[in-house]
Amino acid sequence: MEIFWHQGYRGTSLQDLVETMGINRASLYDTFGDKYALFIETLHNYTDTYAKPFFARLRKTNPPRQAIIALFDEICDGIVKGEEKNGCYIINTALEISPHDTTVARIVNRTFAYVEKNFFRKMIEQGQARGEISQELIPATTARTLLSLLIGLRVLSRNDPDKALLNSFKIQVEALLPPGENAPVPYPVSRPRRRQTRSEVVRAVAHVA
Repeated sequence: MEIFWHQGYRGTSLQDLVETMGINRASLYDTFGDKYALFIETLHNYTDTYAKPFFARLRKTNPPRQAIIALFDEICDGIVKGEEKNGCYIINTALEISPHDTTVARIVNRTFAYVEKNFFRKMIEQGQARGEISQELIPATTARTLLSLLIGLRVLSRNDPDKALLNSFKIQVEALLPPGENAPVPYPVSRPRRRQTRSEVVRAVAHVA
């Protein structure tokens, strides 16, 4: 999968595959059939190997609203650190192959639907049930919008976007998820201490004395 991810389907030759996998061409044909069949298998494998565990971790370690915010935060942080230059395998494939191949398009759309319904929509519904996300949101519509933002962010990740642009994604995500009555406050709000009046100081000193 990694070589298709780095080089794209068209940019990967049979020789690249046999060298990367450490097998000869005969073994590749016997095991997978051909380059295309191997590519299709890697697409199926991507959801189980990368997507599902990734989203499961976000759900497990964050409350619903924060899980969505954390997704975009992690990707933006990875872009800043130079860890996201290859983009997302499925989105790269959607841009390169899906317009010309209905089989690939079905796999890509199935993966997008998984993210939209099993992560975004489910987190919104759970957040609303717990009072963490505003009841005014329509889960299906908001989930679709968040998916669109995620795809856009992943496409931009290949072009080294600046921090201001990345921050705009974070701002949009939080704006799409207005907190409900029971939304946790991520950080304590610190208030400046009021300066005591002269009489208050005198009373405090007298009380101590």
